Amino acid sequence: MVISNCVINLAPDKEKVFREVYRVLRAGGRLMVSDVVLVKSLPDELVNNEELLAGCISGAILKNDYLKLLKKTGFSKIIIHKETPAFLPEYGLSITYSTIK
Repeated sequence: MVISNCVINLAPDKEKVFREVYRVLRAGGRLMVSDVVLVKSLPDELVNNEELLAGCISGAILKNDYLKLLKKTGFSKIIIHKETPAFLPEYGLSITYSTIK
């Protein structure tokens, strides 16, 4: 099992992160994540805002793109356990999910 608590959104290459997690998991292994995703794209002035990077918003990507990356890297059975508004709720969403290799 791999557990991640709000750090994947800070990685510049999220696909690489998911590929590496998939590589190290055994068949049937689980990935459990709490992370921040976007519900709509950020304007450029927010993308480049250091406070929003520290708040895990400006490094986040759209929820649908995030879930597509999981599937693209081989994960299946993605179960969203909880979604709550994040800092700047009009843009961000805190999502807790699990998925299986």
